[in-house]
Amino acid sequence: EPTVRTELMEQIPPIAIFLQESRPKFPIAFFEYLMPIVVRYLTDVNNQVRKAGQEALLILLEQDLVAQSDIENKVCPILLDLSAPDSDDEYKVEAVNIICKMASMLSRTTVEHMLLPRFCELCSDGKLFQVRKICAANFGDICNAVGQEATERLLIPKFFELCSDSVWGMRKACAECFMAVSYTTSPEVRRSKLSPLFISLISDTCRWVRQAAFQSLGPFISTFANPSSAGLYIREDGTLSIRPSVQDGNSSSCQPSNNITSVSCSTNAT
Repeated sequence: EPTVRTELMEQIPPIAIFLQESRPKFPIAFFEYLMPIVVRYLTDVNNQVRKAGQEALLILLEQDLVAQSDIENKVCPILLDLSAPDSDDEYKVEAVNIICKMASMLSRTTVEHMLLPRFCELCSDGKLFQVRKICAANFGDICNAVGQEATERLLIPKFFELCSDSVWGMRKACAECFMAVSYTTSPEVRRSKLSPLFISLISDTCRWVRQAAFQSLGPFISTFANPSSAGLYIREDGTLSIRPSVQDGNSSSCQPSNNITSVSCSTNAT
């Protein structure tokens, strides 16, 4: 019964945590028995079971319970198969979504060598706009996961494609994550490539795209500032923040936490 398999998936993370805490007594139980179940349920015929398996996998990755070898030899190959050009539409949408979510939890080498080539292919998927939209909405996270060199060499050309996509929701998603993409690039790329691209979004024919671009204008401009003098930095949750000055931090009347302001750079695309 699918409901039984779904319930089982929901119990995997707490069991895995227990086994990790009791590892001297159960050194290989998780890797030998539980991890194969999680991987198998990523391709289950039932939608609800697959979603439960995906959620369980993300929790296990967040808790750092999955071995690097299992990620590279078991998880990534399954996701690459599910996101292949000839894969079922529903499976492909789910696969690209989980690839984007797990990118920030994996090592840069694993993301760049195993997942980035497929992500670039999916950005140009001409069959499913839902796939391109997921890529656009998570573009900043992927840039952050692979770093400046891979972003400028492989991702910026794809970002240009998405920013000129015929579907306005794609362009809106790009406008919303523009600051996160810009933050990952060099000052020269920001000036020579991203600035003209941003102007095209702020002049877009769709008012929803223009509105999203105007909302991202301040955060985008902030990426041109020198962090050491401006005190700007990007938090792990993708928000632009300002560090309090040393003078403010030493003030007896204010606590440092009260002097930090944040500007969100990402909202859900519609």
